[in-house]
Amino acid sequence: MTQRICLVEDDPIMGESLHDRFTLEGYQVRWCGSLAEASAALRTDEFSVVISDIRLPDGDGETLFRKTAPSLEAPFMFITAYASVERAVRLLKEGAADYVVKPFDLDELVEKVRTLAPGRPTGGASMTLGISPAMKRVGARVAKIAAASVDALVVGESGVGKEHVARLLHESAPGGPGRPFIAVNCGAFTETLLEAELFGHERGAFTGATHARRGVFERAQGGTLFLDEIGDMSPAMQVKLLRAIQEREIVRVGAEKPTSVEVTVLSATHRDLQEMVRDGEFREDLYYRINTVQVRIPPLRERPEDILFFADRFLEECPGHGASPRRLAPAARSALLAYAWPGNLRELRHTVERACILADREVIGPTDLFEEAGSDACAGSGSRGLGPADLTEHLRACERDHIVRALDENDGRIGVTAAQLGISRKALWDKMRRLEIPGKQSSGS
Repeated sequence: MTQRICLVEDDPIMGESLHDRFTLEGYQVRWCGSLAEASAALRTDEFSVVISDIRLPDGDGETLFRKTAPSLEAPFMFITAYASVERAVRLLKEGAADYVVKPFDLDELVEKVRTLAPGRPTGGASMTLGISPAMKRVGARVAKIAAASVDALVVGESGVGKEHVARLLHESAPGGPGRPFIAVNCGAFTETLLEAELFGHERGAFTGATHARRGVFERAQGGTLFLDEIGDMSPAMQVKLLRAIQEREIVRVGAEKPTSVEVTVLSATHRDLQEMVRDGEFREDLYYRINTVQVRIPPLRERPEDILFFADRFLEECPGHGASPRRLAPAARSALLAYAWPGNLRELRHTVERACILADREVIGPTDLFEEAGSDACAGSGSRGLGPADLTEHLRACERDHIVRALDENDGRIGVTAAQLGISRKALWDKMRRLEIPGKQSSGS
């Protein structure tokens, strides 16, 4: 079936360039130069993908999206200037499929459109993984692996969401999410207990085995078995697991006959299995067996676009402050972006949840997220001491931090903040200019 693109772009040079390139790629392109023209085209024609600039001569792409998205099956992709990225991110949260920032690479745009074509992922799986280009690629890879129903290895640091990716693989596979999904942490059991957990046991197999019990392989029959932290498994258990995966048969502890199992096995680890193989700590044959195809989840520090995206999502799940929902102050958002997140998404979630519990105001500031944030700026320079220049910068940092927190608490209102600080409005404005604190001048309080 011929795929049709609705291209909404008022710039004649860019519009012609995109029209010609997509035509060469084999698409039928309807090029609209205004909001009115695009609205009419979307009412009367069917398209595979809509690509729209956010700024249009008679309106904007956001208006077009809001008007047509409820009745439109075609995914929306936005073209935006760097200054409007936050707006594009907000539209992603409302259901848009993707966006590109000018100036963009045409090859990259073509590849994005290919992933949005009918029968291919339209951003749903990717959106639950994040909005960064890296996680968009992970989402596309997840869709391909799920369609093939093959065993896979998910790798990444602790806290990046390996089990979440495994669940997406399971839910996206043929048969849907109704099949069983069983997860087990291989590092949480001793060798003996892990064998019984994986393969089950017969009554009387060992002391305390008062009745027969199915293991996770049997409980996942017809679905997916997720083996988390497989790198923590002992060499003896690696042999037994390899046999179970290869033969698709398990033997319960204390049993004589094997039991056939039909499961998709997804494994995960934060360790470097290749290095473990070289060091003789992990079986090479098992490594190649579970690593038919691999999904690497990059750490959060490598995809800063996802930090604020997930912080806002976690914030939405928190209880509001009275009748109003919580929100992040600009300084808090900057603090989130500046932090390295060694614990990845798990740490980000806990940080936001803790702030929601402890903050006593609607607007969450940096010290609500990081209790040390306020003290760090005024804690000195540790063992290296403070020279005259250091002292000047130290005092400047303390003053700036105190004013920023006061502005955050008062939602940026100059009059109220000045009164709280015991200074005049003019004095506060002078300090904000000197300390390079952004603010919107207003006559109100």
